[in-house]
Amino acid sequence: MTTGPGPAMRIRKIQMIRETVLKDEAGRPCDPIQRVAALAVVHNPFAGAAGDDLSALFEIGGLIGERLMAEAMAPVPLSVAGYGKAAIIGVDGAMEHGAAILHPRLGRPMREAIGGGAALIPANTKIGGPGTAIDLPLGHKDDPLAFDHIDTLTVTVGDAPRADEIVVVIGLADGPRPHARSGSRPGAV
Repeated sequence: MTTGPGPAMRIRKIQMIRETVLKDEAGRPCDPIQRVAALAVVHNPFAGAAGDDLSALFEIGGLIGERLMAEAMAPVPLSVAGYGKAAIIGVDGAMEHGAAILHPRLGRPMREAIGGGAALIPANTKIGGPGTAIDLPLGHKDDPLAFDHIDTLTVTVGDAPRADEIVVVIGLADGPRPHARSGSRPGAV
């Protein structure tokens, strides 16, 4: 898939994870909480190469953000309360390649799709091979100190990332952790 006059965004596959939490870890019923993760396996044009100008990855980040948000919101639109993003960079890449996709432009399409989002989007990156799991951080979309919404969703793609790929992940949640009791801003430091 090419994207026009800018860099080529080569997507090998897209994977969706949708879970509905009905009970907490102790088995107690809770209000249903939906979490969605949309993952794209994309070619890393900087794999195996040195370079300081990563602006091509900035643009890919914006484009992949639009695509993944459309995928995440399509089947069952959520009333989004929390969000997050992550990247697993194949072993021929660098941590900065994941950061270049996640940070400068990927957040805008996320915020546009949910109609806001004042808080920083929590993020995580790591280097690994096929099947590497990553903890996708989730936080409240408007209040970074809404402690009940600080959570993670562990995701993986069985055959990715290959050495020259990046797995890009966006996550959404429509509520806090089940039976969360930490509150918001209780004597926050």
